[in-house]
Amino acid sequence: MNDILSKLATEVDKLSDEKTVAPVTTAKANEKTANEEKKLSFMEQLLLDNPIEFPAIGNTIIGTVLEVSSSEIYLDLGPFGTGLVLGKEIKDGMGTNKLKMGDKVSATVTDLENEEGYIELSIREASYEKAWEDIEKKRNAGDKVKTKVISANKGGLLIEINGIAGFLPVSQLSSKNYPRVEDGDKNKILNLLKKLVGKELEVCVLDIDREAEKLIASEKAAQSDKEKETISNFKVGDVISGEISGVVDFGAFVKFSPINEFGEANEKEKVEGLVHISELAWQLIENPRTIVKVGDKVEAKIIGIDNDKISLSIRALQADPWSEATNKYKVGDIVTGKVHKINHFGAFVYLDNDIHGLAHISEMLDTHPGKNINDLIKTGDDYSWKILSIEPREHRMGLTLVSDKEKPTKEVKEKKVKKEKIEKEEKAEGKTEETREEPEKPLEKKVKKVEKEKKEKE
Repeated sequence: MNDILSKLATEVDKLSDEKTVAPVTTAKANEKTANEEKKLSFMEQLLLDNPIEFPAIGNTIIGTVLEVSSSEIYLDLGPFGTGLVLGKEIKDGMGTNKLKMGDKVSATVTDLENEEGYIELSIREASYEKAWEDIEKKRNAGDKVKTKVISANKGGLLIEINGIAGFLPVSQLSSKNYPRVEDGDKNKILNLLKKLVGKELEVCVLDIDREAEKLIASEKAAQSDKEKETISNFKVGDVISGEISGVVDFGAFVKFSPINEFGEANEKEKVEGLVHISELAWQLIENPRTIVKVGDKVEAKIIGIDNDKISLSIRALQADPWSEATNKYKVGDIVTGKVHKINHFGAFVYLDNDIHGLAHISEMLDTHPGKNINDLIKTGDDYSWKILSIEPREHRMGLTLVSDKEKPTKEVKEKKVKKEKIEKEEKAEGKTEETREEPEKPLEKKVKKVEKEKKEKE
């Protein structure tokens, strides 16, 4: 502050010297007094014409770099003297922290005068608002930003953009870096995320909140343009060959590559699609991990493309077992089926490996009044069921639990099995109902026997 006042006094003295005043005589005392008043008025006018706003703590001021070291920077602040930037206050998230002599830089006043008489400043604080403004522009424009991974936790990665800390959630990682853990173990996921610490990623800014100092980024969004270009090589109906890259509760992920004109896969442009649990196989699936595992080679059909999302189906390449359901089962048949699952509205029952039906609770309780569903059946056990309806196209079959009175006798069961066996053999031989020989009636059989005996006597 003393430096500022001294400089100000010097400037005033110079201006005063330029105005030469003639010697004053005793007779001209009144004129001297008037001149003194003019001097006072001139100083006031000087301050009015050249106002100097003294910096206050928190103000941003521009200075010229005088000297730079690893721990401090000296700035020429003009009429305000010399400023000093120390330690961590040198760091500028906007990338201007590599300063040299003569550079102009903005800094925020943190102390008007320290023990050595310097104005203390912070480059870091001055760049803070500018950093947020730049981030906001990048978010609005959808620009891609390079960022380094600082650390990891179970929810994602901690990053830094323009010196401001941000967060990259696991769900926003690209398919390349997404941690595929079969059992969903969070500790295993964390171990995979830690491998990304120190690496540079390309991201887009998803959301910011300057007041809450919140910044959310997405690697997936930054990759989408490139992935869309690769996905444009495919269309719905294409059959792809790929590898299971991850298995989750709702399905499995498959990585695959486009095929070039020479029939070769472009390994550098891999994309990833999802096979929903319902598209893994024709049967009911509780856990996708019982059907596929990471590393399995599979073929799948593309059944949907939505921007950068690809839906796949493995079962679409398999024969639909329901297409033969009406040949194997008929409405009214009493069949044996194993209870697969019991819920509040009934039971899912498998008649074989592929065909299943639903026994609605209302049907069971109507035929077994006063009973509880858990008293009637148990998961994993076989029971007799009556087929109420078959809808092959919808893959639906209605069943009801058979009472003891309705259960077929052993003799009926054997006849049914024998009949099914004969029909199966005849079908294999190509026989139809038109070509099948009708069994001879007793009278016709007796006539043929008499004619045979007569011929033998002759």
